[in-house]
Amino acid sequence: MRALPIVDKVIKDVHGRVVNFVEFGNFTFGKELQLHVLEVKPNKPFKSPKTFEESMHEAVLRLGEMLEHRYGVKLLGTGMHPTLRLEETAVWPHRHKQIYEAFSRIFNLRQHGWLNIQSFQLNIPYANEAKAVLVHNLLANVCAYLPAVSASSPIYEGRFGDYVDNRLHFYMKNQMEIPSVTGNVVPEYVQSFRQYRREVIEQYSADLAKVGAHNCILNKEWVNSRGVIFRFERKSLEIRVMDEQECIKSDVALSCFIRALLRGLMKADEPLMLPTGVLAEDFISVIKRGLEAEVLHPNGPTARHVCRHFLNIAWKNATSEEKEYLLIIEKRIEHGNLSDVIRKKVKVRAQKTNLNEAIIDVYSKLLNSLEANEPLF
Repeated sequence: MRALPIVDKVIKDVHGRVVNFVEFGNFTFGKELQLHVLEVKPNKPFKSPKTFEESMHEAVLRLGEMLEHRYGVKLLGTGMHPTLRLEETAVWPHRHKQIYEAFSRIFNLRQHGWLNIQSFQLNIPYANEAKAVLVHNLLANVCAYLPAVSASSPIYEGRFGDYVDNRLHFYMKNQMEIPSVTGNVVPEYVQSFRQYRREVIEQYSADLAKVGAHNCILNKEWVNSRGVIFRFERKSLEIRVMDEQECIKSDVALSCFIRALLRGLMKADEPLMLPTGVLAEDFISVIKRGLEAEVLHPNGPTARHVCRHFLNIAWKNATSEEKEYLLIIEKRIEHGNLSDVIRKKVKVRAQKTNLNEAIIDVYSKLLNSLEANEPLF
């Protein structure tokens, strides 16, 4: 269960030299900020959930086979590496390193919020500005409660964290020197692209400039660290609040849940838009206690009740194919997210051995989940 900072070595062995990304059939893999993390993404959008699952599982198998054959290592999912010590990994030191160097001059990168986080990032396309703004504001109301279903990071440095979603706990604090970069993670409502650029991108860029930030991170849309951001160059909204799951099937299930839910919310004549202060407060409760969190949402009193409400909307607006995946979401809402499941399994196992052995035992099963493309439970 040791994290290996060898992504640059892998890329060089495959490509012949160190580059940021390598095309590998119908997917691309490459660097992240952390040297032990591989980003994997498709070369083009998927036409269906099944295509998503089949294509990305094939990517996992191809990468996994290559990594095991050449280096004797395996890929691991979830939102945080459970045993990594910060000194065991490093920041990407090659091309585009000036971006990370620019961040390091302002923020402390040697913390879990930078060096030990992995997420499933979903891009939702938009057709025009009006639709994009509506979807952005609807997602603000959704992303506050998503971690209740998507949390997968109960353990770090070989011990239980205090949060159901420890990744997001660290993520909220990793840029506290410049609060405008992350905001409250739950995004503020906007009425136009112009307002968003002026009040979000230009604001954090001005704040960064005051402390001498390099031009490479000024006025860049991807610097915005809120849970939902506009990606103008690809005409999409990117959701960042979901922990990476144990297998592709589970990531697809989250994708189907969000897409079907958005379909239903967009049909409403007057969709519920809670005050962003309420959303931010509920978000903090959710990353702390997950499905059991007490929330202010009118469909509460707990995050589980809110997620049941969301699932009901999603089910009514899902395709028959999406409904197959929504069964996974239903199970997680009723019986616990992946973080809950990991925590329970480790505690049970620890009664027969010690905590370290229990963590290794349970996360070894997660290695198999990723390869077999089957949820842990």
